[in-house]
Amino acid sequence: MPRFAANVSLLFGEVPLPERFARARAAGFEAVECWWPFDTPDPAGPQVAAFVSALDAADVRLTGINLFAGDMPAGERGIVSHPGRTEELAANLAVVRTLVEATGCERVNALYGQRLPGVPAAVQDETATRNLRRAVDVLGDAGATVLVEPLTDGENGDYPVRTLEDALAVVDRVGEGAAVLFDVYHLHNNGADVVADIAHVAGAVGHVQVADSPGRGEPGSGTIDFEAFFRALDATGYAGWVGCEYRPTTGTEQTLTWLPTP
Repeated sequence: MPRFAANVSLLFGEVPLPERFARARAAGFEAVECWWPFDTPDPAGPQVAAFVSALDAADVRLTGINLFAGDMPAGERGIVSHPGRTEELAANLAVVRTLVEATGCERVNALYGQRLPGVPAAVQDETATRNLRRAVDVLGDAGATVLVEPLTDGENGDYPVRTLEDALAVVDRVGEGAAVLFDVYHLHNNGADVVADIAHVAGAVGHVQVADSPGRGEPGSGTIDFEAFFRALDATGYAGWVGCEYRPTTGTEQTLTWLPTP
């Protein structure tokens, strides 16, 4: 049975982010993951230190974090494919490297970035390949794998990585040190058979995240057959963490009854 990590960017939203780590620990999670937790790509050192201290105080492990992805509340979904933002990314990678070294975090999600009007797709893809390779070079020897994530079509603007095939093509261009983030919610929404597909691509998968569809609630709130999915995932021998990246339909603790028992 896989190990589950709480994505505290969505779970335990009843309290401020620094308090969510302790809430996750009290609910039985030994590990957490999150989106980029700061407003800027290169927060001041004391902010980073406070984040690490909150993890330590709660006795939880950070297993995954996103790179700075632009202004997500305004709709941005990553900057790695955006020419002109490479210095911003470089500054962010330096901070992420610090976090990886301080916490032992092993997975860093690099949202690809939406298509930009007036910029040829080939130029953006070349930019993304260079920047993702840079991310691998900066983070890889600290022990982190860089992830490429497909996102739901229609919910994330003109985001070009929508399918497993899209993500696998990016990973192939980047090479060693990059892997696919298999997000059950996003892939299901884009037409994938997630139960069958996890068996076919398991070797390229660096991380798994779950939420049900429709609605992005906890497993059991929608129509995805998670019992079958977890059986298929277990059969692959996947030994990584599974991120619980869903929007609770009620109080977070009340939505945890779906978690499989050993």
